[in-house]
Amino acid sequence: MTEKTHGGKRSGAGRKKGSGLFGEDTKVIRIPESKVTLVKNWLRETAEIDKQRQIKNELQALAKNKAQVYLATDEQDPEANRLNLYSHKVVAGFPSPADDYIEDRLNLNDQLIPHKESTFLLRVQGDSMKKIGIFDGDLLVVDKSLKPSDGKIVIAALDGELTVKRLSIKSTGTWLVPENDNYPPIPVREESEVVIWGVVTATIHQFK
Repeated sequence: MTEKTHGGKRSGAGRKKGSGLFGEDTKVIRIPESKVTLVKNWLRETAEIDKQRQIKNELQALAKNKAQVYLATDEQDPEANRLNLYSHKVVAGFPSPADDYIEDRLNLNDQLIPHKESTFLLRVQGDSMKKIGIFDGDLLVVDKSLKPSDGKIVIAALDGELTVKRLSIKSTGTWLVPENDNYPPIPVREESEVVIWGVVTATIHQFK
């Protein structure tokens, strides 16, 4: 008799528990074929709602404890927050004659926060992203409804701490990459407790 050299169950093979869409064990059930798509869509929507609710609760808890997270909310009087937008463009080279024609009135919330229900603000602490103009004390506009993809600036919860980094997704692995040569890239491994909270869409920097 020859000994098996392949086949059979491998240790550690297969999907890990809780690693699927719902973050928990699943069970096989029988449903009519005509209802498969309907049930799948409903389950995905339910999972997304639960995820958004969890993120919102975590953000509110963090805001309560550290006062560094701000949730985007509707204004009582949006018109009162609109500023004049002049039609004249600012020239970065040689100066040109100016005019005082008002082209429009803009609300900065409308420009920076298109998705108010899924947007929050974070105060930056540290200089790991200074090469792309994100400095200590800046405010970041973060949209958690956007899909984090390769090259995006993201907010990640890493071992219980929030960090802002560039997301790098390559065939060789995934990293959270700083924009400062004094800091090394952070590898994202399967055993790492990393959760992407949202994608940074804008930064607010005040000149001293």
